[in-house]
Amino acid sequence: MRDFSTEVFFRTARSGGKGGQNVNKVETMAEAWWHVANSGYFTPEEKELIRVKLEKRINKDGYLQTKSSETRSQLENKQIALKKMQELVEQSLIKPKKRKPTKPSKEAKERRLESKKKESMKKQMRRSVD
Repeated sequence: MRDFSTEVFFRTARSGGKGGQNVNKVETMAEAWWHVANSGYFTPEEKELIRVKLEKRINKDGYLQTKSSETRSQLENKQIALKKMQELVEQSLIKPKKRKPTKPSKEAKERRLESKKKESMKKQMRRSVD
């Protein structure tokens, strides 16, 4: 996993949830922002792969955003948001394996034909004799 944390910047805001008076006074929610196209840590092909796979999470300005308001600590929320972002990018860079088309085996074909013959015989036996 590449560490592109130097290119990420954070925005903070007041978050809801637990904290009592702390919620109303301290900005503990953290948003991590990273501009995919301007990154120097990834090749153009990797950037395109990230852009395609995470297109729903990248805004129109080209920023990938993650946010966290899980804890009452701003620092911890920043770390969580950064970790989420790194995991998203890592997952998006995994290329799926190509599917190899397979053919049914000779035995499987024979079994299929045999079962068809049995069904056919069963239905022939049900017919009335003229």
